Amino acid sequence: MKTRLASLLQQAISSLQSQGELPNEVAPTIKIERTRDASHGDYASNVAMTLAKAAKKNPRQIAQSIIDHLPADADVSRVDIAGPGFINFFINPLSQHSVISTIIEQGARFGTSNIADGKKVQLEFVSANPTGPLHVGHGRGAAYGATLANLLTAIGYQVHREYYVNDAGRQMDILATSVWLRYLDACDQSFTFPSNGYKGDYVLTIANNLKQQHGDKFLANAADVFNNITSDEPAGGDKEKHIDALILRAKELLGQNSYTLIFDAALSSILGDIRNDLEGFGVHYDDWFSERSLMDNGAINNAIEKLKASGHMYQKDGAWWFKSTDFGDEKDRVVIRDNGQTTYFASDIAYHLHTLERGFDIIDIWGSDHHGYVPRVKAALQAMGADPERMKVLLVQFAVLYKNGEKMQMSTRSGQFVTLRELRDEIGSDAARYFYVMRKAEQHMDFDLDLATSQSNENPLFYVQYAHARVCSVMRLLAEKGLAYQVSDGISNVNKLTETHEVNLVNTLSRYPEKLLQAAQQYEPHQLTHYLRDLATQFHSYYNSHKFIIEDQELMQARLALINATKQVLHNGLNLLGVNAPESM
Repeated sequence: MKTRLASLLQQAISSLQSQGELPNEVAPTIKIERTRDASHGDYASNVAMTLAKAAKKNPRQIAQSIIDHLPADADVSRVDIAGPGFINFFINPLSQHSVISTIIEQGARFGTSNIADGKKVQLEFVSANPTGPLHVGHGRGAAYGATLANLLTAIGYQVHREYYVNDAGRQMDILATSVWLRYLDACDQSFTFPSNGYKGDYVLTIANNLKQQHGDKFLANAADVFNNITSDEPAGGDKEKHIDALILRAKELLGQNSYTLIFDAALSSILGDIRNDLEGFGVHYDDWFSERSLMDNGAINNAIEKLKASGHMYQKDGAWWFKSTDFGDEKDRVVIRDNGQTTYFASDIAYHLHTLERGFDIIDIWGSDHHGYVPRVKAALQAMGADPERMKVLLVQFAVLYKNGEKMQMSTRSGQFVTLRELRDEIGSDAARYFYVMRKAEQHMDFDLDLATSQSNENPLFYVQYAHARVCSVMRLLAEKGLAYQVSDGISNVNKLTETHEVNLVNTLSRYPEKLLQAAQQYEPHQLTHYLRDLATQFHSYYNSHKFIIEDQELMQARLALINATKQVLHNGLNLLGVNAPESM
């Protein structure tokens, strides 16, 4: 309908231009929006106001001229002017009923499109450091990223889902050293565990597995391990220097081969757990991209050489710096440390350049605490000759979990957190996926476990799934009565659906493609959850007010067609959210 109305307006404007009433050089962008108030019609356009300046006329005068030249359309019952010059369209209530046959014919494809025309985009999300299990904070990014990938695919993008594995760097060294120290503890060595080490039970599990598999192979005397090591924070020292010194000591005492074996054992165990956790959450990736591969394939050196050639790199105090202040950053950034080691920043810019060179535009989903990191990565891409506008970063606030009205604390380093797996076990993947995307990703979110598990209309997921299940129950009752739903009869009799509840439900169904497109283009899955809640509300009102299995066969078939179209749209929307559409509840 929006396309049809835009075409009518364009024809009227072209007619006015040919008559000299509007300037020919003006090519207005015609926007059609649904009205918020039914008294203002069904659709509205501000095109008359956009033409006013060029035409040097009052917008209401232009609006009237446009209306006078609109071609006739049987589905447009009335056109009015409102406010400063809005053109409001009133649509024949029965004109939307053809959407029922469209939904039934297209099935799972209804609402999808090819607007993106196969454009390639890489969606990188979650990508938590493999230093511990995923917690409920990571879950929001996982649900958001997976749903957004589905939405973008639904409008014609070629979406490549990628997890960037930070399998190099200091945090992984802290993990490997923490595992080794727990291994020594299991070998009856006595010492104080570093305050900045990883303390979760999963570290103990990995350490105990190493002891079972390798016996005393990695054993060292605690006195040798801590000899001349700088003191830890509780003893008045610096916890960062303390753990860094222990990392160097671990590498020295173990040797490269043994240290690498422990490092890889820790990485493999945790990354495997993350993979399984995400698979169980319905989150799938096309690639798990290794940071270490950037070193192996020369991508980091390639990026650094491009930066040096750009003239935006300089040496200071033995380190190489990127002059990001040239691009508005608050300070310059180290790319190569004074010890010759490259930084996280070097890996990140190499990764993004490598992705662009693979032919993808980039959508990164990061935690909101990384907002300051965005401009410097884009600055580096620009300095290397890449187009920074091909990279978009979407920020996600971590969710705060509440149970019995009390906030639950989370800290990966201390080991005090609720894992994503524990959340799934408690409320199920459906509720977790749905609740995580109910609000804008950049907004703070309080996740109420009690609400997510309640079987009431207050629980939005239950309310939507129950609408789907109710349609299924009607169809089961129909079969029990020895009756059948005749699709062709239903479609041919949709003009009998004249009750207010029916007209409202049909109009809501007709909005699904528009809402899907908006949710995808605006990167806002919550728009789809809101739509499904509205659709469920319309259906429940209809269900509570009317019977579907009735003596009037033509009307019965029409109503069955309507509720089955509703069931299809509910299924389609829930599927994009990664949520099941149950047939009974």
